[in-house]
Parts: sequence; C-alpha cells; structure tokens
Amino acid sequence: MNPLRVADPDRHRADVTAELARHGWDEPLWYETTAEDPGAGVTAKALAEGVDVVFASGGDGTVRGCAEGLMGTGVPLAILPAGTGNLLARNLGMPTALPEAVRVGVAGRTRAIDLGVLDGRPFVVMAGIGLDAAMADSTSENAKNRIGWLAYVSGVVKHITDRPFRVTLRLDGRTTIRRRAVMVLVGNVGRLQGGLELLPEARPDDGLLDILILAPRTPTDWLHVAWHVLTRSRRHDRRAERYTASRALITVDPPVLHECDGDPIGHATTMSVETRPKALLLRTPRGTES
Repeated sequence: MNPLRVADPDRHRADVTAELARHGWDEPLWYETTAEDPGAGVTAKALAEGVDVVFASGGDGTVRGCAEGLMGTGVPLAILPAGTGNLLARNLGMPTALPEAVRVGVAGRTRAIDLGVLDGRPFVVMAGIGLDAAMADSTSENAKNRIGWLAYVSGVVKHITDRPFRVTLRLDGRTTIRRRAVMVLVGNVGRLQGGLELLPEARPDDGLLDILILAPRTPTDWLHVAWHVLTRSRRHDRRAERYTASRALITVDPPVLHECDGDPIGHATTMSVETRPKALLLRTPRGTES
C-alpha cells in the first residue's frame, strides 16, 4: 500500500481485510511503500513469506514497483486502484470500487501480460521522452489530488511550445527513423488520462511495444496532430507517426527529460526499451480481453 494515495490507511486496511474474509481468505500481510522503496523491495519481502497473490494499492508507480518485484516469479499481481491515473487498471477494464477490485484479485482471471523495460527499469504502461515527461514533471501532487487527471492539462499547455529536439530511432535493429520531434512515447497499453487513446493498436500481451512520434512544427500542425489522435487515424502522417517493435534504441540531441510510468527520471541522450513478453501474471476481470 502506498499510504500517500489512501485517505485513511487504517480504514483502508480494515476494509480490504474484511473483503478478503468474505471470500474465505486469511488476514493478509501488509507492507507500506516509501519514497526509497516504491514497491519492489516490499514485494520481495512478501514473496519470501510464500504469498499466493500480491495486491498493489496505489497509483501506477506502486503498480510498477510491485510488477518489478513479481516479474517472472509466477505469482500474480492484483490492483486496488488508489491513484490519479491508474492507467493499467483503466486500460484493462478493472473495477475501481474496493469490493469489486478485491473480488477480481481473489477470483478473477489470471492473465499473462508483457512488461516494457526502459534501460533495465520495468514499466507497465508507458515510457517517454519530451512533452509527456515535461507534463508529468510540471504537474503537482496537490493539483492531482484536487482535480484528478485534469491537472495534467496545464502541464501540456505549459510545454506545448517547447523547442523540438533531434531524435533517431532504431527499431528492432533494422529500421532507422530520424525526426525533429517534441515527444516520443513507447507504450504497452494505449489509453491515457481522460480516455485519450494515443496508441489505439497497443495490446498488453502481443509481445510488441507501440511507439508514437509527435513532430509538429507549426500551430496548424498541432491541429493536425489533435485530429490524428482524437480520430485514432491510421493514415501515415509525419507529424504523428506510430510504429511497433519489440525493442528500440532512441537517441536525442540535446538531452531531454525522460519518464517511466509517469515518473520523471532525469535528462539523457539515449533510451533503450524492449519488451518482456508475458513476464507478469495479472488478475483481471473474467471475460475481458482488451
């Protein structure tokens, strides 16, 4: 549990324990994440106790940390959404209400999904360079707590006029693409806050990463980008291009801010990403395949 994402941690713990008891489960072990350990370390402690399932109660950062600890272990992850984005849960149609989320965790379908890996760091939703990272960095926790995903809008507006950067993408060691872009986004799923679908073809278990390059140069170009994204157009447009690959090496000049599952991770000139097919077992609602 990320205690910063839960209004009343003691009440939350009692409610989760009660819901599990209704399904005949024993009282769970509880571990809290910290700034130093957002999930992987406490997940390792849970695995050492021989747990059957790990519930991640928090936002996408908590889910990412727990997924890192569970990668390749065969122990499933369940999600109790408690953050602003909860993008993995929303993309996979998971319930947000606590009773239903617990029910999925104990009786849902166990589904194997891919993980992305950014320079050795696993991610469950998306990683990116440029506008999306700047947006995440500019959006305060206070604003997200007050107005939810709408807080990200001001971050986009603030950085929409940032200068483009030179980017070279090497996809699967074969295809090379060079652009002047404002953003490169790599996703395991495609839907962002507010239901905005930037990567409409992305699937969490297809063994591929979906890549979006935004390269507008004028205000008119931004209108074309908006139309392209909002209509989920599949037409080729150099202002908003989509590709798929199992691995990509992205080089930029000058150094640009990077993000991983919405967390800024500093400026750099390269980003190496790859997919780990079906590396995570995830409890999802029965009957969902999205």
